[in-house]
Amino acid sequence: MAEIPATDQLKRHIRSFVRREGRLTPAQRRALDVLWPRYGLTPEIPLRPEAIYPDSAPLILEIGFGNGESLVQMAAAYPQFNYLGIEVHRPGVGHLLLELEKRGLDNVRVYCADAVEVLETAIGAGLCQRINIFFPDPWPKKRHHKRRLIQPAFVALLAGKLEPGGILHLATDWPDYAGHMRAAVATCARLAPTDATALIPPRPQTKYERRGRRLGHPVTDLAYRRR
Repeated sequence: MAEIPATDQLKRHIRSFVRREGRLTPAQRRALDVLWPRYGLTPEIPLRPEAIYPDSAPLILEIGFGNGESLVQMAAAYPQFNYLGIEVHRPGVGHLLLELEKRGLDNVRVYCADAVEVLETAIGAGLCQRINIFFPDPWPKKRHHKRRLIQPAFVALLAGKLEPGGILHLATDWPDYAGHMRAAVATCARLAPTDATALIPPRPQTKYERRGRRLGHPVTDLAYRRR
């Protein structure tokens, strides 16, 4: 049987998320109404960083940013980069927008959409210096492993969005998922392992990670450089 190209696999991809969206707070709803025109992007329009960021700078993409805690910390501490976030859950997006406004950050832009859709339609080849995916849903039950975000076809898609020498940084607190991630990335000849401890900006420690560590969950960071 002929191998299915990665793009065809992704057209039939199984979503790694379920829209169990919590209720929006009044502040989050206001943020989505008022701040979205400033920070929000639509996946139907190809991304042109020079047209949406005040300064020209390397682009760091974070997929599945949750409430935006790590994204805000990096954007504030390392303003020499531009940041792009993708998240499907509106309460998290609303929370991030409020934090961006409160801190006066203008080097972050946001998609509220499926990451596969954004990557396929909006983000051009070699546009990102770094792609971060921190603590994606581990889908621990074996019958749900097909829902895990990190799959060979998705890794191939990510590799195409990195510039030569760019970094893919993954983190998880599920050892089984760490092994799954290693196996998925090993299928991509364009990515080679590199040191995750030397990355700038470093991955911030979030409330989610601190909670996991208290519960005894070991955290694994994996980094890969685009050949």
